Amino acid sequence: MRKSSVWFFCLAVMGLGVLGVLPEVWAAGGLHHAADEIGKQMGVLWVVPFAGLLLSIAIMPLAIPHFWHHNYGKVAAFWGAAFIVPYALVYGFDLAVYNVLHVLFLEYISFIILLFSLFTIAGGVCLRGSLVGKPQVNVIILLIGTLLASWMGTTGAAMLLIRPLMRAISHRKYKVHTIVFFIFLVANIGGSLTPLGDPPLFLGFLKGVSFFWTTVHMFIPFAVLSAILLALYFVIDTVLFNKEGRPESPDAGQDGKLRLEGTANLLLLGGVVAGVLMSGMWKPGVEITVYEVHVELQNILRDVLLLALAFVSLKITAPEIRRRNEFDWEPIREVAKLFSGIFISMIPAISILRAGMDGALNGIISMVKTAEGLDNHTMYFWLTGSLSAFLDNAPTYVVFFNTAGGDAQRLMTEVGTLLAISAGAVFFGACTYIGNAPNFMVRSIAETGGIKMPSFFGYMAWSAGILVPCFVLMNILFFH
Repeated sequence: MRKSSVWFFCLAVMGLGVLGVLPEVWAAGGLHHAADEIGKQMGVLWVVPFAGLLLSIAIMPLAIPHFWHHNYGKVAAFWGAAFIVPYALVYGFDLAVYNVLHVLFLEYISFIILLFSLFTIAGGVCLRGSLVGKPQVNVIILLIGTLLASWMGTTGAAMLLIRPLMRAISHRKYKVHTIVFFIFLVANIGGSLTPLGDPPLFLGFLKGVSFFWTTVHMFIPFAVLSAILLALYFVIDTVLFNKEGRPESPDAGQDGKLRLEGTANLLLLGGVVAGVLMSGMWKPGVEITVYEVHVELQNILRDVLLLALAFVSLKITAPEIRRRNEFDWEPIREVAKLFSGIFISMIPAISILRAGMDGALNGIISMVKTAEGLDNHTMYFWLTGSLSAFLDNAPTYVVFFNTAGGDAQRLMTEVGTLLAISAGAVFFGACTYIGNAPNFMVRSIAETGGIKMPSFFGYMAWSAGILVPCFVLMNILFFH
């Protein structure tokens, strides 16, 4: 990793170095409790570094593209430091180290290992043959990806199909809309039906929501929204295809019938899914504690397994397959650097939200109840969704799950509140590049492949114009 990310690991090393001299009171859990209490004291100004990083991602690639391309890691590190250094000065070095290690060991490392393994393994699967990029073909690819996403994860489905789709449309003039709808459907909405599909649903599963609850209750909203978006995409793509003069692919018929190469990687993808599921179902009760951060054995073994599967993929996949896939490490490098800054600078926003009615954002939390004290399904849907679009949708799901009482059995029985939280967390992840893990990676792969993608705000214009009216309809149909 380059210098731009070194400071994160330096903090981790400093934390390990002082581990042996912690006072007794900290060993009893003082830092964890103190971090929770500080979340109740923090004002919204602590969120400025996170907002600064988002604005940098939105503006710098357009305003100063050359600087951004060579220094985005340093920009991410700057905004992470802009939060953690003042935090250390105000609340103490120990709490700063604890927060960094907490997000590093419990969130970021697992997050980037999962993405790395899926990126590496899916990059070894090549779909060859005459995918000609006509509207009918593109819709079928989007539909297949949408259906796969709930069973192999939105990241897995996105990494498996983004390159075949890009090859199919390589001769087309208008390509951006296809990638945008791919992010909408495959990288987000397709993950609605099982805990394997999207991280917030997996956290719900860990908290007692039954595996097939989302399959049963999310199916109709998922089907309606997916059908609307697929139909809209087909209309847009058909109009643009005709505007281009219905071009024929120069490679049509030259690569034989459709076939998969690197199929052994499909078994490795299955291993990734199994590893993730194992970490949620197997509870040996063993953990390693570092600076009061408790890392459970099953999560360590999962991450080791995922790295091993990625290593096997690199060894068994013929280099020619990755060359045909135009495989390149830049997308995962960019995601690793930018999200290191995002995870660090996002700490105060999540802390304030977790403080609930005792935090600076208590006005938001109070909006999920009606005047009679009942759950307001509309507000659960829109607030969970809106925050999930800009924050990590997994902790946002947990915040509102707990706000609703945190009783999985009751919430599954009453349906409405849990459905609104689940749909908001999954659907709204499509609204921004950082709303869900694969969004930014798909954008980066597309850019690496020569497709000029919209800026951060440009993409939000697409999502506001297309998704928000759909969400209004979803609200009327299911959450009103």
